[in-house]
Amino acid sequence: MDYQLLLLTIAVSFILAVIAAPLFIPLLRRMKFGQQVRDDGPQSHLKKAGTPTMGGIVIIVAFTLSYLKFSVVNTDFYVLLVATLGFGLIGFLDDYIKIVFRRSLGLTARQKLFGQLLVGAVMCALLISADHSTGISIPGTGFSFDWGPWFYYPFIIIMMMAVTNAVNFTDGVDGLLSGVGAIALAAYAVIAMQATSIAAGVCAAAMIGAVLGFLVFNAHPAKVFMGDTGSFGIGGAIGAIAIVTKSELLFLIIGGVFVVEMLSVVLQVASFKTRGKRIFRMSPIHHHFELGGWSEWRVVISFWAVSLVLAALGLYISKGL
Repeated sequence: MDYQLLLLTIAVSFILAVIAAPLFIPLLRRMKFGQQVRDDGPQSHLKKAGTPTMGGIVIIVAFTLSYLKFSVVNTDFYVLLVATLGFGLIGFLDDYIKIVFRRSLGLTARQKLFGQLLVGAVMCALLISADHSTGISIPGTGFSFDWGPWFYYPFIIIMMMAVTNAVNFTDGVDGLLSGVGAIALAAYAVIAMQATSIAAGVCAAAMIGAVLGFLVFNAHPAKVFMGDTGSFGIGGAIGAIAIVTKSELLFLIIGGVFVVEMLSVVLQVASFKTRGKRIFRMSPIHHHFELGGWSEWRVVISFWAVSLVLAALGLYISKGL
């Protein structure tokens, strides 16, 4: 795969996001699409109330235009597009309901589950039509096994739900998800090049550019938040790239920050329901560090650094370095 194509895709997507955001942010303000802040969260976040959200639309638009322009059109192309736009749409509906109808929870759990199952099922249908391998490789061991379609495709649906929710949990501090997401996507762009999957490589590159362009306006102090529209779209892209490049389990390493964020929420809820005690000051875990006295920038830079190390480790294990 030509790395120059990926660099061009990143550049175009970045420019599109940088151009679109200043046009879109005033519109969000006029429509009063402002962020609602939890009262039980870090006190420093209370001043963020009213900051425009749903900025993930900028990410989705920049991604889509550059992806359609530079990617080849094959089954992988459609799988990646369905995953990114499908989960992005779920996030958009969740954001829209929260803001317009003043419902703090947005979509109900059942509605989200239905949407995620539907997008996952469409992805599986496309993968089956392309005779996608149902084998799973254990990173760093050279060992693989074939689950067969009856186990592999339900695993894919569960994986996509887990990845998108894990990525969503990571969004909560200015610039945190944008940086961690870009780093993970960069690692997957390298893996896509190794796997000679042009569609996956261009998908990663298009999302990197869009996320970095958005980061210009999302870095502390954020002028706009991506909302579930952006986080679910990014999660959909990352999960689908892992599937297309047959590096499903490698996400546990490259996306280690996402995994820890999700585990912190699961453990917190489980502990509180069974013992009546919290493990962390607040979950997801980035808020635990904030309540412990860390500044937002310290949290963000630390998590970016950890993500960078994990991405490098994942590439080393996959022989991408």
